[in-house]
Amino acid sequence: MASKANGLEMKLSENTNISLPVRNLIALLAAVGMGIFAYTEITTRLTSLETSRELFTADLLKKSEQLPTDQEQFMLIEDLYKSVEKIEVRIEDMMHNKVNIEFIQKQLSKALSDIEELKDKVRANGNHK
Repeated sequence: MASKANGLEMKLSENTNISLPVRNLIALLAAVGMGIFAYTEITTRLTSLETSRELFTADLLKKSEQLPTDQEQFMLIEDLYKSVEKIEVRIEDMMHNKVNIEFIQKQLSKALSDIEELKDKVRANGNHK
């Protein structure tokens, strides 16, 4: 095979030698490797997206086959779960209130005993009327 470039004739055959610095050869190999890696990643991503689309479509078809009573039951179950969560929050709040009430009762008992003690001291001194 012969070609002309800039007025020079080149002859290429299977025995033609090419001189190339090792640095450029390594860069070419790295570029080819990165291209292959990018191609496989893109192919993998496309396959993943196609699979998820097929699963999504199959799921939609399956849901469209449900009876209205099934859908109503699922809605009722969801509502019950929401109600139970609200009740659990209320119970937790009540537990905190119980702890606070017990603490205040202890403080009040201590205050009443301190008041009685002070009254007894005042009576002992004879300054009461």
